[in-house]
Amino acid sequence: MAAKLMSVYNRLFLEFGAQKWWPARTRLEVMVGAILTQNTTWLNVEKSIRKLKQHHVLDIKTLGSISERKLSQFIKSSGYFRQKARHVKGLIHFIAEHYHGSIHRMFRTPKDHLRQELLSVRGIGPETADSILLYAGKKLTFVVDQYTKRIFIRHGWISSKANYSDVQNFIMKRLPQKVSLYNEYHALLVQVGKGFCFKTKPNCEACPLKKYLPKKGARPGNITCYPT
Repeated sequence: MAAKLMSVYNRLFLEFGAQKWWPARTRLEVMVGAILTQNTTWLNVEKSIRKLKQHHVLDIKTLGSISERKLSQFIKSSGYFRQKARHVKGLIHFIAEHYHGSIHRMFRTPKDHLRQELLSVRGIGPETADSILLYAGKKLTFVVDQYTKRIFIRHGWISSKANYSDVQNFIMKRLPQKVSLYNEYHALLVQVGKGFCFKTKPNCEACPLKKYLPKKGARPGNITCYPT
């Protein structure tokens, strides 16, 4: 299965090329974007990020002092803007309280400990925490989103009952431990998920991963998964 996962990666890289993800200039921009992208498209997040930059809000000090109400007005395009403003403020408060406002100091913390800390912040779940760790902190962790889970279920590599940790462990145990690989692989899965898999009617015929679909009636090998 390890060889198959790398074959999938190579096929997607050949099809789509380098994704250069996460598209942000600073670590703080990545972290704020990770919260804003919840339940919306990246296009909407980009609009919010642009507005934050235009109003010179995208720094630790200003985000810490601005009111939730005013912040929410800048991020309206991301949807759930009042809730997300509260969550962004919560993250900034966490950094200020635990790391004296230093993102650099925060990312010197061991990954597992920092992950647990991030998960204690309201509005930050496993996917958001891992996005922050991987893309902003360059920490070795694989981000599992709905694209990843749908693709892996559809190809019979994991069970439809698998939870976030199940999928993450399945992937990380079978891939080389490289931050750059995890970064690119996740981005490529998002690309194929958006384009082919995550639709009411998946476009399997045109999908670059068509050849990896399980044959009708086939059963998985020695891994705990069930074909859809």
